[in-house]
Amino acid sequence: MAYVLCLDCGATNVRAILVDDKGQLVAKSSQPNSTDAGTESPDFHVWNADRILNQLASCAREILPQVNVAEVKAVTITTFGVDGALVNAAGELLYPVISWKCPRTAEVMKRVAQYIPQEKLNAISGVGEFAFNTIYKLIWLKENRPELLEQAHAWLFISNILAYRLTGVMATDRTMAGTSQMTDLNTGDWSEEILSAIGIRKSLFPTMVNAGETIGTLTPAACELLGLPAGVPVISTGHDTQFALFGSGVQENQPFLSSGTWEILMLRTAKATLEPSDYAAGATVEYDSKAGLLNPGLQWIASGIIEWVKATCYNGESFDTMDAEAEKIAPGCDGVKLIPDFLPSDAVPGSIQGLVLGRTRAHIYRAAMEALTLRLKQRLEKLEKVGGFKSTDLLLVGGGARNKVWTQMRADILGLPIRISNVSESTVLGAAMYAFAGAGAFESPEACRDSFGITYTTINPGEQQAAYAELYQ
Repeated sequence: MAYVLCLDCGATNVRAILVDDKGQLVAKSSQPNSTDAGTESPDFHVWNADRILNQLASCAREILPQVNVAEVKAVTITTFGVDGALVNAAGELLYPVISWKCPRTAEVMKRVAQYIPQEKLNAISGVGEFAFNTIYKLIWLKENRPELLEQAHAWLFISNILAYRLTGVMATDRTMAGTSQMTDLNTGDWSEEILSAIGIRKSLFPTMVNAGETIGTLTPAACELLGLPAGVPVISTGHDTQFALFGSGVQENQPFLSSGTWEILMLRTAKATLEPSDYAAGATVEYDSKAGLLNPGLQWIASGIIEWVKATCYNGESFDTMDAEAEKIAPGCDGVKLIPDFLPSDAVPGSIQGLVLGRTRAHIYRAAMEALTLRLKQRLEKLEKVGGFKSTDLLLVGGGARNKVWTQMRADILGLPIRISNVSESTVLGAAMYAFAGAGAFESPEACRDSFGITYTTINPGEQQAAYAELYQ
């Protein structure tokens, strides 16, 4: 038996998970994660990288005694994207890791045209306009702590800060670089034009490593910290989204929807052609886990709205009750419509239309699902244009996949089979597939995925497909 130790740093929890070479999650341990307040303002958010590493190590030491540690073939690290820090030559942080939650960069993004037009920034990098992108953190540091950029030896993303602590090697996970808004979509490297415009030297970024490549082996101190023997390699993975895609079993040119508080619609493709209007609609392009492929995608708030309906209209009653009521409402919800723009940042507030006597809370609930599914339909059409493909089905993962009424509605409105991946922990499994391949246990990540075997539950369009086609042509 062979194992991979996956260290997964999420915004809510940090976890250590052991995966065996059959694709089974053998053991896992987690601890809560949270940001600290920044020194400049209680509203600022930073991550304590040392605490996170110690928590991950504590989780690892808890689970590793359950197996023969001599059979652990690799360690790999997945984290959220964009966040990182400036370090000196000894790898010591010169400033804490600014969190994607921190509001300090919103103002920087609004005036980035002082350095480079946002439209050009989008066109070169492919990355959408999000205030948490790495570029705005570096501009903030340049404007507010310029001496740190003079002192800095490197910029390390958080996954690479952790990898450096374990190996003593500075590297850049390619999937993390692809979230920065500082790379060139055409070359796959850092953009000289963007870096020159914002006054950041390219030498600040260590060599990029592809997923599955070895960053280094555990140092003696790291072996003691984790409870592993000498010689175990740390294999590059990085941004969790890319490994959730791969681990779910999604193939090239097959659309993938992760449905949770937010819905993220993405694609694995060799090309992505975006227009300014696509970025205005929330489009972005990241680097796929496989070098040479791209992940164009769009995102919007989804189950967050469903939870609002539950809290507002159902007073704590179960989703089973909600779904039973919604099933009795005909497509079109008897004229009730919901406009699902409920965020404070939305230009025009959301609304509920068509409420007259006789309409019920079930009409509102079903109208919310219909509105979100129509948004999915529109975004999928846009993704097909961006990626130059035509959908034959949709792969669905996440909490939203458990809602049978909503999933059937997706199949009916899209007119496509919905394939629900039966994989749990797709991020960890995807990372493990690359780590096993990198350690030589499998010929490739794809071979590892085939060996693990991924099953699906398929929901086909049903009897309401025609009604929806007539309503929403």
